[in-house]
Amino acid sequence: MNKQETLTPQKELLITGFGGQGIVLAGLILGKAASLGDHRETTLTQSYGPEARGGACSAQVIISDRTIHYPYVRNPDILVCMSQGGFDKYGALLKGDGILIMDQDLVQPSDAMGTDAFSIPATRMAEELGRKMMANILMLGFVTAVTGAVSVESARTAVKGSVPKGTEEKNLLAFNRGLEFGMATLKGRRRKAEGRKGGA
Repeated sequence: MNKQETLTPQKELLITGFGGQGIVLAGLILGKAASLGDHRETTLTQSYGPEARGGACSAQVIISDRTIHYPYVRNPDILVCMSQGGFDKYGALLKGDGILIMDQDLVQPSDAMGTDAFSIPATRMAEELGRKMMANILMLGFVTAVTGAVSVESARTAVKGSVPKGTEEKNLLAFNRGLEFGMATLKGRRRKAEGRKGGA
């Protein structure tokens, strides 16, 4: 399959969490994967300032097949939340048909959210790998699997070229764990959907 066949014309992503989780790095890696690997147009904007000290911070990424005239994400197609504060601040902005992706141990969404939601225990899985700070990379693998916003090979290359020297293999392991979890999640959903069709 051609990698471009799995990619949609334009996606707006908002990644949010708290300072110290590597939210901006996650956005930077996504942008690199889209532009350098998949040869698409991309923009990255991020919030800094006092919010970065434990409050809600964000990285906004737009990936498109055409020129991007406005670099800010107003209503994301994909909202990735790695903290409750981030969800509380940005959750209402998600498009009605958007995809919500959460760290399941850190975010409790409102029952009123009528969106397609995915969750992964990214921080817990990163701790099991021996490095909590890799939760953002693990989450990136999961996002790549469930959204198709960037191709897997481009994301892997961007991870390898963006993390500190000497940590490449550990970070790629984290990315692959998240990717596998995402693929298993999608497979489980397909089976459930097929089961419902069979029982109808």
